[in-house]
Amino acid sequence: MPPQRASTSGSRPAGTARPAAARAGSRTVDVLPRPRGGAAPARRPAGGGLTGGGGPRRPAGVQAGSRGRMGFLTVLVLVVLLAFGGRLVWVQGIRGDEIAAQARQQRLSSYEVLGARGEITDAEGRTLAASVERYDIAVNQKQVGEFRSTGTPAVPDGAAGVAERLAPLLGMSASELGGMLVGDRDFKYIAKNVLPEVARQIRALRLPGITVDKVAERVYPNGDLAGNIVGFVNSNGVGLEGLERSLDDRLTGSPGLETYERGRKGQPIPGGYSAGSPAQQGDSVQLTILSDLQFKAQEALEAAVASTGSEGGTVVVIDTRTGEVLALADSGSVDPNNPGESSGGSLASSVSDVFEPGSTGKVITMAAALDAGLVTPLTQFEVPYTYTTENGETFKDSHEHGLLRLTTTGVLAESSNTGTVMIGQQLPQQTRHDYLTRFGFGSRTGIELPGESPGILRSWETWDSWDRRSKFAVLFGQAVSVTAIQATQVFATIANGGVRVQPHIIKGWTSADGTYTPAPAPATTQVVSPQTAATVLSMMESVVDDGTGSGAAIPGYRVAGKTGTAQNWVNGRQGITASFIGVAPVDSPRIAVSVVLHNPKTSIYGGTVAAPVFSDVAGFALGELGVPPSGSAPQLFPTTW
Repeated sequence: MPPQRASTSGSRPAGTARPAAARAGSRTVDVLPRPRGGAAPARRPAGGGLTGGGGPRRPAGVQAGSRGRMGFLTVLVLVVLLAFGGRLVWVQGIRGDEIAAQARQQRLSSYEVLGARGEITDAEGRTLAASVERYDIAVNQKQVGEFRSTGTPAVPDGAAGVAERLAPLLGMSASELGGMLVGDRDFKYIAKNVLPEVARQIRALRLPGITVDKVAERVYPNGDLAGNIVGFVNSNGVGLEGLERSLDDRLTGSPGLETYERGRKGQPIPGGYSAGSPAQQGDSVQLTILSDLQFKAQEALEAAVASTGSEGGTVVVIDTRTGEVLALADSGSVDPNNPGESSGGSLASSVSDVFEPGSTGKVITMAAALDAGLVTPLTQFEVPYTYTTENGETFKDSHEHGLLRLTTTGVLAESSNTGTVMIGQQLPQQTRHDYLTRFGFGSRTGIELPGESPGILRSWETWDSWDRRSKFAVLFGQAVSVTAIQATQVFATIANGGVRVQPHIIKGWTSADGTYTPAPAPATTQVVSPQTAATVLSMMESVVDDGTGSGAAIPGYRVAGKTGTAQNWVNGRQGITASFIGVAPVDSPRIAVSVVLHNPKTSIYGGTVAAPVFSDVAGFALGELGVPPSGSAPQLFPTTW
């Protein structure tokens, strides 16, 4: 007999009320009778539903909770979307340009580009100093370790691999370079002044942490030629000596600025932002120096220093008409490419070192006496070996001799100290000082080189209080000190009709855009009359033709000049300065040349050690300038009576 289903909701007569307990809930319970005889219990249908009642029903409380949760999640998602949408509108719409600009600014990197230094050239445009393209190689040690070898042959990763790739290009060993690559520094130089072709090869390797920066290296293609004039720069390209120092402000270029957009490792982003202002090259200067003549002057000077055992010397060549310095040689000229340790002083002793001019200073005394009308070239004097002045001071000549009957010209030609004192003592003390000053003693010439000395010329009022001899000693080039450039300009003034032209070494400037501007005309001063200058020039011709300066003669040219020998003091030690200064050609003066040798060992006389050097250098200069030989014979004044 099939089991009977009993239900709490079983059939009731119509209208019968449902029990309260049943009404309180909707739960339905199946009651099955205990099986008999081990019969299996009846199974609930697979769907979990009931066999009666029309299928399953979900409880009402569960449906309400699900709808609430769905609504909450929907609102939450909408709020989040609105927040993100609002932020997106704020970022991209309202502040988009500002934020993009800030982000790009953070990716920008700027560096200064040095402006090339202007060139220094000679009078004919030959380069004496120039800036060339070079590169500095640096490393960021923190990034080198990112290197990974992908090439053939394989190299190690990291710093060791970078060193093996880079070392052959830099001419270094891998072990040496590797030590420079390891560390925690953001920047360190590993090579400087690398050639452009090497820099291109290094860039092509694209090694992490390795940077290649363009710089300008200063080079001097002629070595020590005019090194005393040109000078040199320091490692930062700043003028340290010579014209490089005195003209530094104008030679130095204006830096530019390059800005680019960089990647994470600092590399430029292809197609990224790039801008900048170009660097401006400095002005280039053209000198009055003639390279071939400068070479000749240096060569002749060094040979003379060596052959005479001198401690040093100078050779100066000046164009008498313009004041242009055509050559300025100092012994031991520095090679600006390898200057060594700088002493901080002038490289050109010809403008910085002073010495007593000696007998070359007698030219001023003769010019002053003639200009004042005290003597003529033919005024007669009986000249003794020794001469005592009215204040009891005794002077003597360089060579012992008997009483000489000399004209004014003869006194100059024989370089007589006693005769010069006899002539010059007629000049008042202030007049003596005035002529020394007018010829340029006691003040700088104004040449553009640094370290120029004004020389030493004490006030005439102090001569008597200083000692009893100075007021007479200045008449023959003692008790006064000058530079070689000052001494040379005296003779250039006589050769130029008595007009002193300021010596200068700059011919003109060329700006970065190629515009050439000549240097301003030099200052001029009428020192003595043209007639006086012509007379003194003729008297000096007798010095070479029939006096102490015969070794200065130049075949085919008329030469005028004066020898000099004077005491000097160097480092507290007394010595001798021997010199010769002359003019050529006398009939149409073009150059004044001085040769000064300090402490020569073979002879103390300028006519012996310096005059032959003058002949060599001046003869070469006349040929270089294309000056024709003299076309007239000299008309000399008598030297004796």
